[in-house]
Amino acid sequence: MPDPKQTALAFIGTGVMGASMAGHLMDAGYSLVVHSRTRARAEPLLARGATWAETPGAAAAAADVVMTIVGYPSDVEDVYLGENGIIAAAREGAYLVDMTTSSPALAVRISAAAEHRGLHALDAPVSGGDVGARNAKLTIMVGGEPTSFAEVEPILRVLGPNVVLQGVAGAGQHTKMCNQIAIASTMVGAAESLAYAQAAGLHPTRVLSSIGAGAAGSWTLTNLVPRMIAGDNAPGFYVKHFMKDMGIAISSAHEMGLELPGLDLARGLYSRLAETGHADSGTQALIELYR
Repeated sequence: MPDPKQTALAFIGTGVMGASMAGHLMDAGYSLVVHSRTRARAEPLLARGATWAETPGAAAAAADVVMTIVGYPSDVEDVYLGENGIIAAAREGAYLVDMTTSSPALAVRISAAAEHRGLHALDAPVSGGDVGARNAKLTIMVGGEPTSFAEVEPILRVLGPNVVLQGVAGAGQHTKMCNQIAIASTMVGAAESLAYAQAAGLHPTRVLSSIGAGAAGSWTLTNLVPRMIAGDNAPGFYVKHFMKDMGIAISSAHEMGLELPGLDLARGLYSRLAETGHADSGTQALIELYR
């Protein structure tokens, strides 16, 4: 990739994570064209000098590299393959990097459509939540061609130090499913551990100081259980989006003839949580089922 000052980036999706990610790219010297479904979410970036585009296609037409992080696979499909979408509008030779957690099969479709137009598509979902996005400590799992990966890797490393090419198109999304499967059961275990500590009359923060430093230690215990203890359900990652991810993983597993009973259990619990009004809460709100 050329010098950041000579590389035009388009960033589409400035929500809980996207706004921080786009900000880091601006800090690194990249000029940014932004689009978001809700313009108000992009205003802090616009105030810093980013340029607004009315549609994803308009953003893509002005960029050498297009990066997206939106909500659902249906949003990804619309943003990339829709009538005013990225693939129809992007300049030949552009690099398209979807960082949404989405369907592996859709990533393969986007890659094929991009190749047909002389574009280079990669699926690059991330892990680390709002904390990782704010601190530029995201883990980034990439699927696509090695030559395309090499071109955009320096840009991705602005957003996090752990950037790994996992394989061909769709491999990044499959890897993210592995991540979400591991998190799902960990979240259930964390909530049940805290519920047990409280039922036993223990001081939860003291318990956490012990078990978080032992074999049970995890990112979830360090970052999300303190929020559970404080009753802080603000979203770093929405329950509704986690349910979407688990649904994709279950569907993909079924296609491969694989049963995942732990994941099925976790998704059932999160479905109950969403029904109680917590779809827009953070995933740590799972503790509410035990209170």
